Amino acid sequence: MKKPMNTLYKSVSTAVCIALCMVLPFAFHAIPNGGTLFSPMHLPVLLCGAVCGPQYGLICGLVGPLLSSILTGMPGMGHLPGMMVELAVYGLVSGLVMRFLHTGKQVADLYISLLAAMLSGRILAGIARALIFTAGEYSLKIWASAYFVSCFPAIVLQLVLIPILYVALQRAGLVTNRNKK
Repeated sequence: MKKPMNTLYKSVSTAVCIALCMVLPFAFHAIPNGGTLFSPMHLPVLLCGAVCGPQYGLICGLVGPLLSSILTGMPGMGHLPGMMVELAVYGLVSGLVMRFLHTGKQVADLYISLLAAMLSGRILAGIARALIFTAGEYSLKIWASAYFVSCFPAIVLQLVLIPILYVALQRAGLVTNRNKK
């Protein structure tokens, strides 16, 4: 059954992803250093961009961490601006790549989308931290450690879990198959 995703469906899905940005950190913060190791807010934002599109992913990436910080204190104010930049770019880029890239293989499109979003989000967040949020205190070594080394388990988790969730949503009829005519 092929049904197009309308604005209401995308809005509700985005709201659910924003809610997950507040709920998931609680589960992962029960693990010592779990927030850094698993980056739980990244999952719903990347999924939202891929499923709902770039504008919804952008909104999720901005609103999710902001509301979470206001309501739960996670992320802390010191990390919030950089995280909002990173997640906003994640949602935007994952949605843009999924919209415009059509290799004929949905899984390839999804992985390319995820990798492009994760790389561009980390780069832009690092630039924002270096130039604006922690100007003069930020180095390439700190950036590489913060965005690639300490969160390597999160990168693996995102690359494994998001395609599984995407396919599960598709099989449930909540996401249309991009390659079926």
